[in-house]
Amino acid sequence: MTAIDTNTTALAYRDAMALLASAVHLVTTDGPGGRAGFTASAVCSVSDTPPTLLVCLNRSSSAFAAFSGNTSLCVNTLTAAQRTVADAFGGRTPMAERFAAARWTAGSTGAPVLAGALVSFDCRIVSRTSVATHDVLFCEVIALADRAPNDALVYASRRYYTVPNERTDLRTLRAAERVEGLGNGWAAEARRAALRLA
Repeated sequence: MTAIDTNTTALAYRDAMALLASAVHLVTTDGPGGRAGFTASAVCSVSDTPPTLLVCLNRSSSAFAAFSGNTSLCVNTLTAAQRTVADAFGGRTPMAERFAAARWTAGSTGAPVLAGALVSFDCRIVSRTSVATHDVLFCEVIALADRAPNDALVYASRRYYTVPNERTDLRTLRAAERVEGLGNGWAAEARRAALRLA
């Protein structure tokens, strides 16, 4: 068994956390505090009754002032095809340039919803807690916007990876029934498999 290092430094902690695979999100807001957004992996479900999630936001972030002045946000979970948008919302890119990198609609709370996201959680911020260098925002989910199944974008070991979506589209299976050489028995079994995955 590997010995546990009890001398945990900030660098060692960051290196250890980098090993954890996480979904990639754009967290966005708009309102009296201004329009802002940032790329995040520190998003977590809290409860489904009522639907609640949390977002961790560094107080040194360029987006911090806007989130402090607003009461809503949207967590937009990215597809593998949206890696360039993730990059645009990281680092020191000006806010106007970040939002110019994609198409947006306004959610029911007024927060920006990313077109084509894997799923978007439109939220009302219900509580804020300061912990060390970050604020933890507890957010009640007011509305969901989900899209057609797509490959997901994840981040691990300081790199992006694609997680393929293996759920089978029933429309594709029905089309396959019409392909010459595929019997009804195969198509029926494929449909049953798709329903088990759904």
